Amino acid sequence: MQWILQQFEDTQKLAKALDQLGFRYSWHKLVPFVGELTPEPEVQDTQAVVMFGSYTLWRYAESRHLKPGVFRIRPFVHEEPWQAHMLNGPDALFLTIDEIATQLGADDRPWFIRPVSDSKEQAGAVRSSADILETARKVLSLGPDEIPDGSLRHDTLMMLTPPARILREWRIWIVNGHVVTYSLYKEGSRVTYRPDIDPDALEFAQSLARLNEGYAPAYVMDICRTVDGLRLLETNCINAAGFYAADLLKLATAIDGMSVT
Repeated sequence: MQWILQQFEDTQKLAKALDQLGFRYSWHKLVPFVGELTPEPEVQDTQAVVMFGSYTLWRYAESRHLKPGVFRIRPFVHEEPWQAHMLNGPDALFLTIDEIATQLGADDRPWFIRPVSDSKEQAGAVRSSADILETARKVLSLGPDEIPDGSLRHDTLMMLTPPARILREWRIWIVNGHVVTYSLYKEGSRVTYRPDIDPDALEFAQSLARLNEGYAPAYVMDICRTVDGLRLLETNCINAAGFYAADLLKLATAIDGMSVT
């Protein structure tokens, strides 16, 4: 597998693992708004290339027909096998930015809000209705041609759910339906990165992967422990997700050994 990397702190960590494993890789910059890479990669086999960096690398991968390239994923909230296990899934509201401006009140009610797609326009966070409404109005004050690529747009679909009390949060890396590595990244309100996971949480993550085997060849799953039990928080594109305290030797080995179909 040929690895194409965009320069970030996390991809530097990945490069160290690739060095240890003897896997070839190269560094590139993504030209803003154009989508080209500099320097242009010398691709040996378009059917054996993987890219890590920003999510927008998928455009380059698809335009050059690189496989696996970037593992794009469907919005997890629409995945029926997982819906019973999602955090606040049944209570979620799905509104575009345009709809938020007309349907959300300017009050202090808290919401956890994030884009439905995995396109990274905005990180998930707990915000008040008034704050969310103000953001929506700022977006709507711009014309479609004035909004940069990768930013919230008038028709961006958002998911809003009531906040829940979360005790622990883990990131899980899944390749070919199997949990390859994992990392704790939050205990209560404290951010902490450790290569630890509770046994029942590991089994929960693996069971979710089995429930939805056709979701994607490789992806990241975030799960949490609440006062009511284990829940699925979200999924993310594996090529653009933070590594935290993952075992990158295991992850790189699993991805490098994938069969491309």
